[in-house]
Amino acid sequence: MKIATPAIDWAGLSPYLALLIAAAVILLVTLFVPRRWRNPLGATLAAVALLGAGAAAVTLFVLDDTGRGIVADALRRDRLAAFAQIVVCGAGLLAVLVSYGEPQSEERRGEYYALLLSAVAGMAFFVAAGNLISLFLGLEWFSISLYILCAIAVERTRSLEAGLKYLIVGSFGSAILLFGSALVYGATGAIGFADIAAEAGQADELLLVAGLAMILVGLAFKASAAPFHMWTPDVYEGAPTPVTGFMAAATKVAALVLALRLLTTAFPAERELWTIALAVLATASLAWGNLAALAQKNVKRLLAYSSISHAGFLLMPIAAGNALGGRALLFYLIPYAALSLGAFAVVASRERELGREVTLDGIAGLGWERPVHGAAMATFMLGFVGLPPTGLFLGKFYAFSALYDRGWVWLMVLGAVFTAVSVAYYFGVVRAMYLRGARVALAPAGGSPPRDLALDAAVVASLAIGVGSFFAVSPLIDVVRDAVDFLPFPF
Repeated sequence: MKIATPAIDWAGLSPYLALLIAAAVILLVTLFVPRRWRNPLGATLAAVALLGAGAAAVTLFVLDDTGRGIVADALRRDRLAAFAQIVVCGAGLLAVLVSYGEPQSEERRGEYYALLLSAVAGMAFFVAAGNLISLFLGLEWFSISLYILCAIAVERTRSLEAGLKYLIVGSFGSAILLFGSALVYGATGAIGFADIAAEAGQADELLLVAGLAMILVGLAFKASAAPFHMWTPDVYEGAPTPVTGFMAAATKVAALVLALRLLTTAFPAERELWTIALAVLATASLAWGNLAALAQKNVKRLLAYSSISHAGFLLMPIAAGNALGGRALLFYLIPYAALSLGAFAVVASRERELGREVTLDGIAGLGWERPVHGAAMATFMLGFVGLPPTGLFLGKFYAFSALYDRGWVWLMVLGAVFTAVSVAYYFGVVRAMYLRGARVALAPAGGSPPRDLALDAAVVASLAIGVGSFFAVSPLIDVVRDAVDFLPFPF
């Protein structure tokens, strides 16, 4: 008797497989090489794996003009997933460059790069989720990797504290999302996104709406959207700075791209509810993130609250619920990810020079001491405000255009008001770098570390992507249009 076996789409699985195989190889190889080789070998293998996975995602983007389900429709092989995988792999590659010179135990170098690849693979899996089970598996996959990465510097109490806080609060967020998924399944009897939409008309409305609300809460935890942001400042401050930069960029890409896919595909009938809910979350994030950032002196905490405020800007185009909003979200994510990683790379460099946490006083005079880093950081801060010459200027304009098409001028006005508020703290960083004299301080034991060429390359690459997205508007708009055109936008 012949047993039928399912066909395996190896090409569709290639981004995940490349990253997982490389993670396993790094774990094994670094056990058998001298300690001084673990960092360069692990970083090289991780970079090669991320380049390979990114190339596979680019190939899938070019070939998959229609998209289809794989692994019994548990995953989607389409341009939206491929786009998010490219951005996440790019963020992972920049994180590897920033991590190369990070002071940490050589014994854990292999584990560090393997966990970073595992987190990227989990995010790549997550953004391609086609049903509620694969959604939860992907969420836990990358979340567990990030919990460990936050606490990997075990010699630092702040790192252990960050990992524990993220584990506890993140577990609550995951549990809420899982319970919401169970309610949606109970209401519709379906787990596939398209199947949920098909069964929504016969579902128990109260149960379905309660499940949708809990799923939104779970995703808001991961996107650092207020009022579910409480873990963000402490975790961003305590985690190793390369990990913080990666989380700030890649976690938002994964959570928001998946939210866009899920809401438009599975819940089109509830569009009035989830668009209004997202608008409220966006407003809360803008207010809380920008106002709290005004009081910060620690640069990592300031950037953490900046991340919360940008979660509000990123939620606005999803809340618009139209095709223009989908394109605006994807376009916004490209420069945002680059600017976030670049800013944290500059902070990491300064931390290594000073041997302590970086405050506004700590970056005083940076613009004159390190001209490239100072100019890059100033550009990143201008970009976060939404000023040229970075792509976030066009990203915000695109997001406001989506809101205007929806008729939500009130949310546009709020976005403009809080953008004006953000000028105070972003320009405060620039002012500290150029208009404050550096304070005399003792150098760390052993003197300042040598220049880190890998970190410098990450800063320059982030700057090039952030500024390049301002000038390469036409091709990027074509890319993001192709990535979302197949989604059934409700408005």
